[in-house]
Amino acid sequence: MDIVQMINDIDAFVWGPPMIVLLLGSHLFLTFRTRFIQRKIPTAIKLSVTKDPDAPGDVSQFGALTTALSATIGTGNIVGVGTAILAGGPGAVLWMWLTGVFGIATKYSETFAAVKYRVKDHEGKMLGGAMYAWKRAFTKNGKTPWWAMLGAGAFALFAAIASFGIGSAVQSSSMTGIITSNFPGIPTWGIGLAIVIMVSLVIFGGIKSISKVCEKLVPFMAIAYAWGCIMIIGINWEYIWPAICLICECAFTPKAAFGGAVGSGLMMALQFGCARGLFSNESGLGSAPIVASAASTRNPARQALVSMTGTFWDTVIICALTGIVLVSTMLANPGIMEGGQIAAGADLTSAAFASIPYIGTPILVIGMILFAYSTILGWSYYGNRCVTYLLGKHAIRPYQVLYVLIAFLGAIGVGDFVWTISDITNALMAVPNIIVVLLLSGMIARETKHYVWEKNLEETDETPIPVIESK
Repeated sequence: MDIVQMINDIDAFVWGPPMIVLLLGSHLFLTFRTRFIQRKIPTAIKLSVTKDPDAPGDVSQFGALTTALSATIGTGNIVGVGTAILAGGPGAVLWMWLTGVFGIATKYSETFAAVKYRVKDHEGKMLGGAMYAWKRAFTKNGKTPWWAMLGAGAFALFAAIASFGIGSAVQSSSMTGIITSNFPGIPTWGIGLAIVIMVSLVIFGGIKSISKVCEKLVPFMAIAYAWGCIMIIGINWEYIWPAICLICECAFTPKAAFGGAVGSGLMMALQFGCARGLFSNESGLGSAPIVASAASTRNPARQALVSMTGTFWDTVIICALTGIVLVSTMLANPGIMEGGQIAAGADLTSAAFASIPYIGTPILVIGMILFAYSTILGWSYYGNRCVTYLLGKHAIRPYQVLYVLIAFLGAIGVGDFVWTISDITNALMAVPNIIVVLLLSGMIARETKHYVWEKNLEETDETPIPVIESK
C-alpha cells in the first residue's frame, strides 16, 4: 500500500463512526449537563453585540465571535452541504441541523473551560484554549500530572498542524479553483501571491488586526450569502414544503431520492449528515475557544454564551438554508441529476445559485472567496496560540511566515497531501479537547447554574488571571 492511500485510509477512519459517536455523544451529554443551555440563545445573541469594556481581555466579545466565525463559516457550509446530500441523501440535511442544535452545548462548555482557565503572558495578552485548561485545572501544589501535560501538548500539536491544512492550504486551493474556473487566464502563481499579500497584511498585526477585519467581513459575507439563499427559496417557493418533507422523511426511512441518483438510507443520512455537520460547526474540536479566551468578558459564562451563537449561525441557520435551497432546486429541476453533470457538492451548489438571473453566480463566487479568505485569517490565530504554547513567543513569526508560504503552495496546487494530514490532526485535536471538557463538566454545570440559571451574568469573576513565564 502506498503512503498516500494509507494516509487517506487513516483520514476516513478518524472521521468515521468512532469520531461521530464521540462528538455527537458529547453534544447530547453536555446538553443535559448544562440543562439545555440552547434555551439561552436569545440572551446569547443580545450579549454578542453588547460591549463589556471594563472586563479583562484583548478584543470585544463580538470581535472574538466574528473571528471564530471567520474560521468556522467556510466552503464547508456551501460545498459541504451539497456533498452530504449527494452521499447521504436529503435526510443528511436534518442530521446536520440536529448536530448543530446539540453542538451548541458543547461549544458553550468548551469555551467556558477555556475562559475559566485562561492566562496572561508577560505583555498582559490573554492566552487560552484546551491546552491551558488541561494544565491549570489539574495542577495541584505547583505540580501538573504527566497525563494532563500530555493532553495539553497533544491538543496544541494537532491544532497547530491542522492549521496549515484546513486553515491555509485547502482554503487557498479553493480560492484558486473558484477564480480560475471563472477567469481561466489568471495564473495560479499570481493568485497565490495575491493571497500571501492579503493574508500577511492582516495576520502579522496580531489578534486585534484579525478581529477588526473579521468584524467587518463576516457579517457582510454571511448576510450576502443568506440573501442569495432566500432569493432561491423565493424562486422555488412551491417546492419548499415538499423539500422539507423529503428531508425529514429521508432522515428516518430508507427512501430512494431523485431516482436513486443520490445516496439514500437511514445510516447513510446519519453518517454523512453528522460528519459534515460536525466538520462545519467545529463544536468539540476546541478551535473557537482559543480566540474566545482573548475576549473582554467579566465571567466565563458570558463569553461561553456568545461563542455558542457561532454554532447557531453556522449550522442551525446557514447550513439549514443551504440544505433547503439545494433540495428544493433538485425538486424544481428533476433533470439536474441526469447525465452525470452533478458529481460533487460544488457542482450542485453552483447549479442552485445559477437559477438567480445575472447575480446568482457572482454572489456564490464572491461568497466562497471571502469565506475561504476569512477562514485563513481565523485559523492563523489558532495555530499562532498553539505554537506559542509549544515553543514560546519566539516561534510566532516563523510560524506566520510558514503559514503564508503554505497558503501559496496550496494556491498553486501542491497542498493536497498537506490537507489530508491536517484533516487527520483536525479530528485528533478533538479527542483531548472533548476529554478535558467532559472531565470538567461538573464544574461547568455548577458554575452555569450560578451564572446563568440563577441570573448572575452581571457578576464579575474576581479570580486572578495568572501570568505565565514566557519561553
